[in-house]
Amino acid sequence: MTMRTLAFALCIALSAGAHAGSSGEDIDKVNGSIRITEGQAAGDLETVNGSIHVGDHARLDDAETVNGEINIGSDVEASSLSTVNGGIDIGQRSRIRGEVESVNGGITLEAGADVGGKVSNVNGRIQTEAARIGGSIETVAGDIEIGRDSRVDGGILVEKPSGWNWGKSKNPRVVIGPNAVVRGPLVFRRDVDLFVSDSAKTGAIEGATAKRFSGATP
Repeated sequence: MTMRTLAFALCIALSAGAHAGSSGEDIDKVNGSIRITEGQAAGDLETVNGSIHVGDHARLDDAETVNGEINIGSDVEASSLSTVNGGIDIGQRSRIRGEVESVNGGITLEAGADVGGKVSNVNGRIQTEAARIGGSIETVAGDIEIGRDSRVDGGILVEKPSGWNWGKSKNPRVVIGPNAVVRGPLVFRRDVDLFVSDSAKTGAIEGATAKRFSGATP
């Protein structure tokens, strides 16, 4: 290998390394919350009993907790967010490259937020406002509100609940707001109350009948 070829290969390797992940340190706890300050770079954030709070303009890889909420500030970049018992709030213009998942907790995307993958939960409200989701929205018993000027590229799935304790649960309320766009199918495997704005655009609807509305809310 010539010196020129070796130098070129080294430049390529260094360039790839510079763009891989957030280049920050991992933080791993069992008990206790994790806080990332404004503008900080971090790696994977993991805790069992505690919340995760990320300041504006921060960068990180995955954020994961079991018992706790995840609060993401504005203009943050992250790979994925996951919690079991707790809500997730994604601030304005923040970008999550992968999936956002909570089992028991609501998920909110503020204006300009962008999630590249799926957004899902079992219980809790999923709400967007002028935000984009590249994957699908999936839930079992949660309400869904696709707010004004939002976009969902992967459709919606409301799954049928299983187990004895689901027998008397209320119908999930699903609202597709003004100028919102939901590409892909909207599949409802249980009864839901579905409201779609006159100015919204959706894919094919399966398992529910849409009630049209005008104005900001049904």
